Amino acid sequence: MENLFNNPLLIKAQEFGQKLGTNKFISALTAGMMATMAPIMVGSMCQIICAVISLFNAEFASSALYGYIYAPYNYTMGLLGLWVTTLVAYNYAKNLKMKSPVSTAINSTIVFTLIAAPIANGGLTNTFLGTTGMFIGFVVAWGTVSIEKFCFDKNIRIPMPEVCPPSLVNAFAAIVPLAINVLVFYGLNTVLAAFTGGAITLTTLINTILYIPLSMLLSTPGMFVICFLACLLWCFGIHGTMIVYPVLMADMINAAATNAQLHAAGEPLMFFPTLLFAGVALLGGTGNTWPLCFMGLKAKSEQIRAVSKVALVPGFFGINEPVAFGMPIMYNPILAIPYCLNPMVVMILYYFAYQTGLIMPPWISITALLPVGVGAFLGTLNIMNVVFVYLMMIPVGLIWYPFFKVYDNQLYAQEQAAKNA
Repeated sequence: MENLFNNPLLIKAQEFGQKLGTNKFISALTAGMMATMAPIMVGSMCQIICAVISLFNAEFASSALYGYIYAPYNYTMGLLGLWVTTLVAYNYAKNLKMKSPVSTAINSTIVFTLIAAPIANGGLTNTFLGTTGMFIGFVVAWGTVSIEKFCFDKNIRIPMPEVCPPSLVNAFAAIVPLAINVLVFYGLNTVLAAFTGGAITLTTLINTILYIPLSMLLSTPGMFVICFLACLLWCFGIHGTMIVYPVLMADMINAAATNAQLHAAGEPLMFFPTLLFAGVALLGGTGNTWPLCFMGLKAKSEQIRAVSKVALVPGFFGINEPVAFGMPIMYNPILAIPYCLNPMVVMILYYFAYQTGLIMPPWISITALLPVGVGAFLGTLNIMNVVFVYLMMIPVGLIWYPFFKVYDNQLYAQEQAAKNA
């Protein structure tokens, strides 16, 4: 197995991954996504609390207390596009050595909000402030910071006397770049809306460029493509599941609603291809990384052991950012291979399990982040769906193990070399 990873092709791939990781925007994208870990985890925990209490008290979901507990989720995950834009812009500006990264990030946030959340009926529309606006946020962060960097390099700014304090100079220096960004992004947004009668805006155009090709993949073969893409994006520091989930969400909710009607009528439930998406994050989040955490507890590498200890409990709740960013899996071809491969195997097994009647399609829509197997049971009230989830530990573990061993040996050797240096 060691020889497999010592071949020139994979060595080149690893070098390419490391080189890509040093790209200023890609590294900013990665850092920005890593910085969202705290709001994602806090919001998810609030969602879990509400879901668990609702199991024992059906009326809790309509109570005021439910709204109070659930509110952090709405302001974390519900506004994730906004936070991602700000964080990516900040890190990109810092990578470009801009004088005031915070000011640049705020300017990017203003532009993002201007095109993604226009005022309607006296308030901001929040359609694209959540996960559906993440890809738009990437484009805005890159575009606005690049324009501001160009203005900085070409000294396009309002000149101020040298005696002025630096904070005042930086504040005035940001005026012209922000005005240009507003003119470019909001101007293009306004022109598109005017010529299409509001049917197309810059926001919907960007989303359409991404989502129309993805929405054409909602067949069984297509799901394998879209799920592989989600995993692959993660390997480059982009939250791939959040990128593709908005495309799948409507069909997944429709699948549960249709099967709920069939279940109530006593008729056989239907299989929908989007149900295979569960195979991507069945065990510990995207890439099914929970078995990797168990392996990591016995690793020779101190880094892998430390990450595994931290990641084991969050992984039980489907949160795998500690693994993705800590091992790391990003820009790491050795771990990226099983990360993308094992969900494909699980999806195949899922397909045959549905077709043979071993498990039943969900007929209850469960969107909460729940412990491994709990969501499978709540969505079907069928114990075999839970058994199937835990049986997947075997093939997933077998896929992870050889790659884990190779990476563990490499990292251990590096750690020993550093100690002896």
